[in-house]
Amino acid sequence: MALSHGAFTLGHSPDPDDAFMFYAIAESKIDLRGYRFEHQLEDIQALNDKARRGELHISAISIHAYAYVADKYDLLPCGASMGDGYGPILVKKIRNSKFESRNSDQDTDPWEWLRDCVIAVPGEMTSAFLALQLLLDKFKYVVVPFDQIFEAVRNQRADAGLLIHEGQLTYSSSGFEKVIDLGEWWKNETGLPLPLGGNVLRKDIPSPVQKDLLEIIRESIDYGLAHWDEAVQHALAYARDMDARLTGRFIGMYVNQFTRDYGEIGRAAIRKFLQTASDRGYIDAPREIEFVQ
Repeated sequence: MALSHGAFTLGHSPDPDDAFMFYAIAESKIDLRGYRFEHQLEDIQALNDKARRGELHISAISIHAYAYVADKYDLLPCGASMGDGYGPILVKKIRNSKFESRNSDQDTDPWEWLRDCVIAVPGEMTSAFLALQLLLDKFKYVVVPFDQIFEAVRNQRADAGLLIHEGQLTYSSSGFEKVIDLGEWWKNETGLPLPLGGNVLRKDIPSPVQKDLLEIIRESIDYGLAHWDEAVQHALAYARDMDARLTGRFIGMYVNQFTRDYGEIGRAAIRKFLQTASDRGYIDAPREIEFVQ
């Protein structure tokens, strides 16, 4: 896309946590240093696809997808979405007879019964999908937009659904129950948070401009954290089936200390996640995870 000098495409999901992070940029609450940003709000799977084609200057993407775009993009050290002991949740309808009939023998693989089910997933490039692969290896699935997962299970298009975004907080009131929390499982397995999303910046942007853009995005995150109620109010426009209390709770799950900077723990989590997936043959891990300095 051709933009005028000093203008950048900025892709992110139409979700409360991303809206919170980019609020100060969208509403010019901070010094944008003369740069202009064209916000492109897309489903995370669409953002992953655009990043693979190098279409956006700056974008939120799944950490899973970073393995496929590391030749075009560097990770920003801020903007991470990490599930520290929580994360994408696999759910089923309450009183689903197919699940109730599963083998309860504790000596068998406790997840074998899941491989006989069809699971609605929000995209093959999402980190949630990769985490589910690490848990189950092979399984049957159907790709459904993240905000239609509940409906796919209700309509029996799928037996279970993999929830990202606010569905992690609203599934119970929507008539579903948890099978497993993948972030909790990963924490128990590795002791690390589950890296779900991050922001990337195209490598062909000159280094001085990259530094400016990094500082602007970090300042936007800081502004939201310092003006919490104001930024949550802005994010409410992107909250599906959540009031201000739940929206604030959801944002607090994914805008945290890792969002300001991955730190050593966050960086180790990304390396462990992608290297484990590479060792299992699901991806080719990047030779080196490069962060914008």
